[in-house]
Amino acid sequence: MKAHNEIKASARLVLWTFAWAATLALAKFGPQLLWDPPQRVAGWAAVAVNLAVGIGWIVAFTRFLRALDELQRKIMQDALAVTLGVGWILGFAYVVTDDASLVARDVDIAVLPALMGVVFVVAFVVGKIRYR
Repeated sequence: MKAHNEIKASARLVLWTFAWAATLALAKFGPQLLWDPPQRVAGWAAVAVNLAVGIGWIVAFTRFLRALDELQRKIMQDALAVTLGVGWILGFAYVVTDDASLVARDVDIAVLPALMGVVFVVAFVVGKIRYR
C-alpha cells in the first residue's frame, strides 16, 4: 500500500511539475509569441496562472514527501537543505558583490535555479550512495 501511495504521489508531482513548467513558459514567451503586441492583461493573467499552478506544485511536493519512506525522506530533505543553503549563500553573495560593484557584468537570474537544480541532483545522488 505504501509503494502504491508513493507511485501515485510521484505521478502527481510529475504532472504538477510539467504544468508549472508549461505555465512558466507561457508567462515568459507568451508576450512575444502568442499575444503580439504585448498585452498587459494577458501577461498578468499568465503570471497569475503560473503562481496558482506553482501553489499546486508545492502542495503536490509536500504530499510526495509524506508518501516517501523514512530513508527516502531523509535523503530528500538532506538534498533540499544543501540546495537551499547553496542557493541562499550564493544568491546573497552575488547581491552583495553586485551592490558593491565588484562584478563587472550582470548575471542572468536563470543561472541560480539552474545551479540549484544541479546541486540538488548531486546532493540527492550523494545521499543515495551514502545510505545504500
